[in-house]
Amino acid sequence: MKHLSVLNKYFWKYRYRFGFGILFIVLSNYFAILAPQITGYIFNMIQEYVEGNSSTLRTSNYDPLVDVFIGELNARNLSFAQRLGFFGGAILVFALLSGFFLFLMRQTIIVMSRHIEFDQKNEVFAHYLTLDANFYKTHSTGDLMSRIAEDVSRVRMYTGPAIMYLVNLVFRISFCLFYMLKKDVILTLYVLSPLPILAVTIYIVNNIINKKSENIQAKLADLTTNAQESYSGIRVIKSFVQEKAMFRFFNLNSEDYKRNAISLAKVESIYFPTMTLLIGLSTLLTIMIGGLYAAKDPSGEYVSTIVEFVMYINLLTFPVSAIGWTASMIQRGAASQKRLNEFLQTEPVIKDPVQPTQTLVEGDIHFDIAGIKIGFEICEDAWVSGRPGSDLALKGIDIILNPSASHFAFGKYDIRKDFVLEGSRAFGVA
Repeated sequence: MKHLSVLNKYFWKYRYRFGFGILFIVLSNYFAILAPQITGYIFNMIQEYVEGNSSTLRTSNYDPLVDVFIGELNARNLSFAQRLGFFGGAILVFALLSGFFLFLMRQTIIVMSRHIEFDQKNEVFAHYLTLDANFYKTHSTGDLMSRIAEDVSRVRMYTGPAIMYLVNLVFRISFCLFYMLKKDVILTLYVLSPLPILAVTIYIVNNIINKKSENIQAKLADLTTNAQESYSGIRVIKSFVQEKAMFRFFNLNSEDYKRNAISLAKVESIYFPTMTLLIGLSTLLTIMIGGLYAAKDPSGEYVSTIVEFVMYINLLTFPVSAIGWTASMIQRGAASQKRLNEFLQTEPVIKDPVQPTQTLVEGDIHFDIAGIKIGFEICEDAWVSGRPGSDLALKGIDIILNPSASHFAFGKYDIRKDFVLEGSRAFGVA
């Protein structure tokens, strides 16, 4: 998770979108949590109507907004059907408000993640432009493409959906727990008893997901590199009739990537059956324990408590089920951001001066090169000379290097020691 801390600058940059997104999450969950309370009150109202009891029902342990709404309806001289219609309309209005703020939540947080993705790609590309030829000789094009495409995309899944579902999960559970504990503490403890099993499962599976995600990203980089090199060297491959050999090599890499991806999918598949089991167990505990309490309740109002708790559990179904998916996105995002951090922390060996000066060279050119290194040492004690209008070649070694010596003169490759340029004037380059 420490690798994701570098993204805090983007959250601060888009803090208004992020802040409004969290506000919309709170409002969406708040209006969603009111429906179970009104439904529970409706059950009590129907029960008293069937029994012929016209006494005013208690509205304790409800949200203040629900209390005000129920009080206003009870103060009016309305028939049972009219009251039932108003309560049904209130449930519909609360559902529409919850859905509206859910839409705004996605329009703020998901759009924010797209802006962050755009900024990250610009940052990576800008860093590409600062690196020297040594870096590009020692890093494959496929790996660089994978970092700016796949890795940034996986990080976006963290800055968007993962953050959104994580915050939604926190507030949804907080609201549900608050009203469940307010309604019945003992029943709440019974219903939430499966949660420790969930916590242990998440801890174990997350560690496995993190390791497998890093392995998959490395395999994908190898696969991309293999494809890119095959395309760029297609003439050489055809010249030596190596099409089948390259196909077998690519097929082996693809199978290796597939095995790792399937292995990760198997681990992730543990989440959803576990979530379904725990949600079903919580529902059964609610009905069983609540039914025992309702049998001992002479007023019969405990039936509404069972109804509310079942609806609370249903509200928790998706957020709790999304824990595994959210954890997987966070772990994958952390693995991808680690790869990006390693790349972004790479400094160019040859740095351009802040204020470069232009020097006009006239006459013959002579290079006395003490050593050249491109990831590995390729020559020592070489010298190059040339007249105006002629090509340059390295002397003092067994082969002539291509590209020409001008690449070294203009700082394209790293020269370990100073060399001297002789012409109209002499100077050294490190």
